[in-house]
Amino acid sequence: MTCAFCQIVAGEVPAALVLDEPEVVAFLDRRPVFKGHVLVVPREHVVTLPELPADLLARVMGAVQRVAAAIPAALGAQGTFVAANNIVSQSVPHLHVHVVPRTKGDGLRGFFWPRTKYDSDAEAAEFAALIRGSL
Repeated sequence: MTCAFCQIVAGEVPAALVLDEPEVVAFLDRRPVFKGHVLVVPREHVVTLPELPADLLARVMGAVQRVAAAIPAALGAQGTFVAANNIVSQSVPHLHVHVVPRTKGDGLRGFFWPRTKYDSDAEAAEFAALIRGSL
């Protein structure tokens, strides 16, 4: 079975890239909780956070930290929600950290994540460009 995120990392499947570094890639979630929802993944195929090699931890979490700082500046959000699932609720078996823009009263409650869609690939590209610009 081929990993969807490994295909994105390899450039075999298109994605709205936000960050492209030697060991870490970040791109917009295709089914975002809110527009601007980013997934940060190691290039190396690792399934869960506990399996992430220690030498990659700082690079992956450093990228998460930078994306979490960029999203409010880029999108006018008040903050972000950062989360990673390990096995349970992990829709793609490749470590990915969600960075979701948040605004007070946005309706997100606990871990119930209603999903939305981008109106078009062009709109997704605009959101990706805004976040890229803040990185």
